[in-house]
Amino acid sequence: MTKEMKRLMGKALHSRDMIQDGDHVMVAVSGGKDSISLLWLLRERLARVPIQYRITAVHVDPGFGANSADRMEEFFSTHGFESRVVRGDFGPLAHGPENRENPCFLCSRIRRKVLFETARDLGCSKIAFGHHKDDVIETFFLNILYGASVSTMNPVQEFFGGKLFVIRPFFMIDSDLIRRYFRSMGWQEIDLGCPTAGSSKREEIKTMLNQLYRGNRKIKGNIFHALQNVKPEYLL
Repeated sequence: MTKEMKRLMGKALHSRDMIQDGDHVMVAVSGGKDSISLLWLLRERLARVPIQYRITAVHVDPGFGANSADRMEEFFSTHGFESRVVRGDFGPLAHGPENRENPCFLCSRIRRKVLFETARDLGCSKIAFGHHKDDVIETFFLNILYGASVSTMNPVQEFFGGKLFVIRPFFMIDSDLIRRYFRSMGWQEIDLGCPTAGSSKREEIKTMLNQLYRGNRKIKGNIFHALQNVKPEYLL
């Protein structure tokens, strides 16, 4: 399991040339299984590769009152990670009565802005997110059904004319494999206290896809490979 995680992450990093020698990589750590696992494995990888890069873990507390900031600070300190914790108040604002239709979009947008600003302050040229294969597939269907767009997350995404890159080293890894790895390490997820967690449009897509996967185990792989086998000449 751990070996497979390392293999797939290494394959993703090499295939898209995500991290170069001397990079300062900011790892966005929400407190969930994906981002904590990514942070751990990126540091562990340093002992096995012929390049050197610096890692800074960054947690943004959206301000729901779950005290994720203190808990993440303790985790980073206990395990010796260079880190920064940002305390915010945008979560409750995004979930206010004037924004009931799509609170997740606004909350995510503000959090991304905070992460970009923090990366600039730290001098980081890369931000690593823990998005995995399931996130890539779910985003594809979210964009089709709710955004009227045939698109998804890119493994490497450029911003500000190449001054900053978002990288997703887990994009080839199934969420179930990450879940099993996380549990094997004995960690606990840190809850942000979001009042709409588990009831978003993404959860609806996830439920739909899981029904399809149960009917045919090849479907997930077929969708993922289809995203890399696009034929524009057969699209309107």
